[in-house]
Amino acid sequence: MVAAAPESPAVLVVGGVGIDTIVRVPSLPLAAADSIHVGPVCDYVAHTGNGVALGLLALGHSTRFLDFIGVDPQAELIHARYRERGLDFRYLEHASGTRRSVNLVSPDGRRLSLYDGRHPDTLRMPRTTYLPLLEAARHVHLSIMPWARELFDDCQALGVRVSTDLHDWDGENDYYHDFAHRSDLVFLSAAALGERREWVMQSILAHGRAQLVVATDGARGSYLLTRAGGPARHMPCVELGLPIVDCNGAGDAFTCGFLHGYFQDLGHDECMRLGAVAGAYACASHGTAEQILTADMLAAFAQAARTS
Repeated sequence: MVAAAPESPAVLVVGGVGIDTIVRVPSLPLAAADSIHVGPVCDYVAHTGNGVALGLLALGHSTRFLDFIGVDPQAELIHARYRERGLDFRYLEHASGTRRSVNLVSPDGRRLSLYDGRHPDTLRMPRTTYLPLLEAARHVHLSIMPWARELFDDCQALGVRVSTDLHDWDGENDYYHDFAHRSDLVFLSAAALGERREWVMQSILAHGRAQLVVATDGARGSYLLTRAGGPARHMPCVELGLPIVDCNGAGDAFTCGFLHGYFQDLGHDECMRLGAVAGAYACASHGTAEQILTADMLAAFAQAARTS
């Protein structure tokens, strides 16, 4: 069990665990061929909520995780991982099974994810299951599951701060609006935004309750806007001297590093630096949240980044 940091907020991560099958391919896009020889194909406990929950736990934060899973071999992998790490996992079982993805990863670490959502959009978590967990939390991170949007009313009635990750939202798809406009901290990827990045970030602030919006942009670093106005803050990527082998989970790791600083009331630039370090560290190992990044390791890497 990882001990909680002093005065660490009780964090509830909602939704987002499954199994990633990682296939390391010669290049992306794939060549048009009947058969392509690849290296060993591996299964990892993964997905976005898993990365955030395990990442915050490793950084010393008291963390619970809530989701639906199946009764299948994939669920057994999840239970074994969380017993190993000491994560407090609360779950309901559903007949549709445990979510899965097949991720094609190129030699430079880029990926193409084939996501099997599996759970029906009509699936809902009973309020009697999640409400006691919300009442015990000081911070809630909502993954963009259909059923997770049902928790916003109770979060706001309880005064619990909410963060979310919109991933590669295009800024227009209505499905994401509740998450974009009802969360206090919003993370997203700039992958689908191009020159519209800052406009979408400003729109989230203008139409919702977010106090800050952070967009991660791969090798170009990250950008932050707040209600204080002004141009977006930019944080370049950091160089840790580690090989880049797999970008799976880099965005979730960034979120963990940023929140770790945010929970300590560090400045925005320092939060972004901690996020950049955690994201870079995640790219240096295969799978998602396979390598543990502790608070001491994060601090050491961040100090090296500040002085380089």
